[in-house]
Amino acid sequence: MNNHILIVDDDKPHGLMLETLLKKWQFKISRAENGLEAVEKIKETPYDCVLMDIRMPDMDGVTALKFIHAYNPAIPIVMMTAFSDIDNAVECVKNGAYDYLTKPLDFDRLKITLDNSLEHAKLKKQVKSMEMEFQTDIIGNSKAIIELKSLIKSFAPSDATVLIHGKSGTGKELVARTIYELSHRKDKPFVTVNCAALSETLLESELFGHEKGAFTGADKKREGRFFQANGGTIFLDEIGEISPQMQVKLLRVLQQKEIQRVGSDEVLFIDVRIIAATNRNLEEEIQKGSFREDLYYRLNVITLDVPALAERKEDIPILAQHFLTQFSRKNNKNIKGFTPKAMDCLIRHEWRGNVRELENVIERASILTYGDYIDVAQLPELLQHHHKQKNEFENITTLEDMEKAFILKTLKENNDNKSETAKHLGISRKTLHTKLKLYNLEGEE
Repeated sequence: MNNHILIVDDDKPHGLMLETLLKKWQFKISRAENGLEAVEKIKETPYDCVLMDIRMPDMDGVTALKFIHAYNPAIPIVMMTAFSDIDNAVECVKNGAYDYLTKPLDFDRLKITLDNSLEHAKLKKQVKSMEMEFQTDIIGNSKAIIELKSLIKSFAPSDATVLIHGKSGTGKELVARTIYELSHRKDKPFVTVNCAALSETLLESELFGHEKGAFTGADKKREGRFFQANGGTIFLDEIGEISPQMQVKLLRVLQQKEIQRVGSDEVLFIDVRIIAATNRNLEEEIQKGSFREDLYYRLNVITLDVPALAERKEDIPILAQHFLTQFSRKNNKNIKGFTPKAMDCLIRHEWRGNVRELENVIERASILTYGDYIDVAQLPELLQHHHKQKNEFENITTLEDMEKAFILKTLKENNDNKSETAKHLGISRKTLHTKLKLYNLEGEE
């Protein structure tokens, strides 16, 4: 298919000449006589490139460039200018134009510039496509999350067993699902089991299945989760909670790739990738004798550490906005965002419940909010506490008052020990006494 180029030029003879020339080069051509018309055409047709003059009536090329680039930054725009407008042309490039050409046009350079701009746009689309191919639901731009995503992309296509470490609420299951979705098993089942939610007997039946009559209540034969996941991936959450007896049976699955239903002597061979997760330190559990070392090393082929939310606070604004968008849609509201004070409270909070706690707080706030923005009043009392705390230096307006307050603060932190206070302030004890006398602080000790 021929590339479609929009020529924008109020000089009709010049525009016609360009149209004739570009058609000769096998381009499909449309024309507009000013920036306003060009902007309207861009909204109607997905052009591959725009060739636009700078000086035009109604809307000049500089203004049109800004509108077009804002509407669709993927379209390469080549500006045409007289020598007297070169400064404007350079400014256009800074604002998103691909390049500029001076009049009278050099046709060879015009052809090369158009070809290069189209090739550049094609490469950008390919890169974008590759990025979309690896796009995950793991939200965040912090260094820790970027490294986590990069590591996941590197090994997800393999069949390696993965052990995910992380505190409750950090998103270990989301990480496991991301690994699955980026693997060659993504068209096969993804089965999750919460090992901490079931007793030993029920967990064995859940994982391996059982025969009819194998135990009281087993009124029919049942396939286990491993069998259901055959060909795909199984996610064993809270693996650190399983009993020593179950650890032995799980080790057999990892070593032999085989299972047995409860109450059956039949051996079933399976092909399953195992992803496990825990909020415990399994190495410490090994030292205590509560977790098998051989099982640990079978699980620990690839290790991932999911950071706590307190370790990636720069991600809180984007996560909060993500959840707000979800819950606004769910509750049929149109909440735009957060007031600065509300966002400050979110960032200052410790988030012991991690991302899950943040999600719950945003859901609650979205229900209580009827305006355009979530404010401090819609947040839980525990988070409001940060806003109510007064900064010691909040009402200070002079350098002397700042120094006085800082000396008092340091004295308090050092239990009124003048030697330690002077050391922390980086001054001598004699200078401290002078300052205390100057600010009438000797009685404050």
